[in-house]
Parts: sequence; C-alpha cells; structure tokens
Amino acid sequence: MTSSARRPKIIGIGGTIRPGSSTERALLVALRAAEADGAETTLLGGEFLARLPIFNPSAPETTPEQLELIEAVRMADGVIVASPGYHGSISGVIKNALDTLEALAKDERPYFTDRAVGCIITANGWQAAGTSLTTLRSVIHALRGWPTPYGAAFNATSSSFGPDGEPVDPKDAWQLATVGQQVLEFAKMRLAAQQ
Repeated sequence: MTSSARRPKIIGIGGTIRPGSSTERALLVALRAAEADGAETTLLGGEFLARLPIFNPSAPETTPEQLELIEAVRMADGVIVASPGYHGSISGVIKNALDTLEALAKDERPYFTDRAVGCIITANGWQAAGTSLTTLRSVIHALRGWPTPYGAAFNATSSSFGPDGEPVDPKDAWQLATVGQQVLEFAKMRLAAQQ
C-alpha cells in the first residue's frame, strides 16, 4: 500500500442494550487493535443497536438509524460483528442489524461482498460460545462476507476486563486483537489490489 493510500475503514457492530456489556468491551478491544495498525474505526454499539427498529422489508421508509448502519457498511473495507451468545445463538439485536443489511442486496457490492468480517462471541460458558460462533459465521457467509480465519469466543464467566478496558487474561487479549488485525490485513490487501 502506498503512503498516499487511504486508511481502511473498519466498522464494529455489536454489544447488547446493557451499557458496558462484555460484548461491546470485547469489540472495542478488536477495534483498537485494528486502529493501532492503521485503520479508521467506527463503533455501532449497544446504544445504537437499541435505537435500531425491527427490520421490516415492507416498511415504506428507512429510519435515520437504519440509514446510518447501511451507509457505514456500504463504505466499510472490513467489519467486525460481536454478539452475546443467547441460548446457543446470536442475539436478537445483532440479527436485526444484520437483517437490516438487506438494503444492500442490489448494491454493486451486495451485503458484505469483498469484505472480511471478524466474528466475536461472548457467552456465559463454552458451549454457548461455540454454537453461537458457528451461527454467526454461517450468517456472514450467507451475507457473502469472508469470515476471518480466527473467530473469538470469549467466556464471560471466566474472563474479565481491567480498568484500562483490556482483558485481564493475555489469551483473551490476543484472540480479540487477532480478529481486528485479520480484518485489517484483508482490507489492506483488497485496497492494494485496487490501486
């Protein structure tokens, strides 16, 4: 990538409607890793997701929140999606955000086409983390995205964050940073190929 090339844009979508959730904190760690390596990042976290209306394909108008999400993904070079594992699957607010991207179906780059998508799951146990990560990766494939080789599964019952916002366990910090770095690495390769 030349020095005049623009910084890759990485969008983080995730969290819960509970402020300070472990899911949103995990997503922020991944975004910070991407930013430290040169990305421009944007968080569409729990507060944003709480305002996003339930997706209705027959709705006559698109709300400002839906437009914000659609435009952010449309302009993104990479995406990181973080969901809590609820009953073995991704949460409703995350599924709703992903459903809203149906608006990108007829774009030149439909859905997540040509974008790496990092996947992060936080759950109260390893079983829910594993099944939810598999589900999220399947949804990303259905949206034509390329899930990164590494997907992070974060066990919230045995992991915690320090006052600096970083995971206490170095293994947790590594896996979240790896997701952010892999999304950025792919975005840089795509941008370089377009030069």
